[in-house]
Amino acid sequence: MLFSPFRGGVHPDGFKELTSQKPILQAPIPEQLFIPLRQHAGSDALPIVSAGEKVLKGQLLARGGSGLSAPVHAPTSGYIREIKPVTAAHPSGMECNAIILVADGDDSPIERDPFMEDPFDMPPEVLSKKIADAGIVGMGGASFPAAVKIVAASKHRIETILINGGECEPYLTADDLLMRERAEKIVLGARLIRYTASARKICIAIEDNKKEAISAMQEACKSFDYISVVVVPSRYPMGSAKQMIQAVTGQEVPAGGRSSDVGVLMHNVATAYAIAECLAENRPLISRIVTISGGAVACPQNVEALIGTPVGELIQYCGGTTEEPSRLLLGGPMMGQIISTDHVPLIKGVAGVLALKSKEIPSPSASPCIRCGRCVSACPMGLVPLEMANHSRQQDFEGAIDYGLSDCILCGSCAYVCPSHIPLVHYFQYAKDKISEQKSSQRHMDYVRGLSESKRIRLEKEASEKAAAKAAKASKRREKKTPLKVVED
Repeated sequence: MLFSPFRGGVHPDGFKELTSQKPILQAPIPEQLFIPLRQHAGSDALPIVSAGEKVLKGQLLARGGSGLSAPVHAPTSGYIREIKPVTAAHPSGMECNAIILVADGDDSPIERDPFMEDPFDMPPEVLSKKIADAGIVGMGGASFPAAVKIVAASKHRIETILINGGECEPYLTADDLLMRERAEKIVLGARLIRYTASARKICIAIEDNKKEAISAMQEACKSFDYISVVVVPSRYPMGSAKQMIQAVTGQEVPAGGRSSDVGVLMHNVATAYAIAECLAENRPLISRIVTISGGAVACPQNVEALIGTPVGELIQYCGGTTEEPSRLLLGGPMMGQIISTDHVPLIKGVAGVLALKSKEIPSPSASPCIRCGRCVSACPMGLVPLEMANHSRQQDFEGAIDYGLSDCILCGSCAYVCPSHIPLVHYFQYAKDKISEQKSSQRHMDYVRGLSESKRIRLEKEASEKAAAKAAKASKRREKKTPLKVVED
């Protein structure tokens, strides 16, 4: 197959050998689970349980909120201790509302009605609802509700379901091991996505450094002539949606557009696996495969862990740390989130937990830009990072947008190659956050202005109606006071 390689990109050291040759282990059930109400793009899920209530494994704990949202379920059986804020999986260290579940150790599942028919015999809209009810979100990091994505895509002419097995981030091997050990179920999930979205074919794209995963997926696909396994070059950020689509199909998603604009619906391999578990086994999303790695971890490992497990307990399960980590990360080192504590819970969109030594972290202090242009060459989106950073630093966010800030995927390729060690991505993230705040503030102002305008119109209408009623009453009084005229012959 001919590839249309995307521009830019880098080749960071992989460190995947730390975990790539070890089978997935099942992490134990922790004593307490901290289940955030927002593990997805959109608004918080709305709790339907209260403190002291007993729950079973798989039971709905919070339904999806208004608009874009996703429900959450009990990863095991136990009772609800309380609902309160906990440290969020975010560099800010801010808190998020979470349900705290004390496990009883029985892992008793809720009774579910088995499907009475083959999922492929059910209407696509029914399957979409089941995916939504199971709380499945994009597990490659974006955490966009999967059903919303499928339903939106079904309104377009989708030619290809692209299953992303790139996993280009250093250290992470969760998707690699998932493809090796559970290929059949990934293929089933991909077929169900194809059916639900009314697509024609499926492409499963895997980087060429995952030989065993490629073989396993090819074997699992051989009975289906509409599925192909596509081997793509190993280059960061190959796992990013737009870059993967361009590499596999030769089509470039337009600026500000979506993959459906070029007839593609893309999902991560872990998302496809979760969809198969949902539609074939009636299981909500309550666990995931996660890579626990980094130089400070004693025994790096891929584990299947319950959602809500504190990441510190996962590190302890992997032997703990050999020294105090210099940095803790959720995700990979290129796009992952730095966290200040290991009390943060595992959430649906996190594929890795890294505890890094100081020598694994770039430490040189930033120096002035030498205008070398390496960041421009490395940018996979064809942007000018140095100009975006200059405008962001000067609070000129409109100027940063003019240079393509809205199209920046925050992959970190520019910062990786910068000889001056300028934290370019920090500037871009700062600018994006500020722009988001401004838009939110503007929406609030527009909302208040709309309320004020509605009130003004209502008051004017009421005043007008009162004036008309008063005039009508005055007219009636005048008619009563006016004497009748006597007409003489």
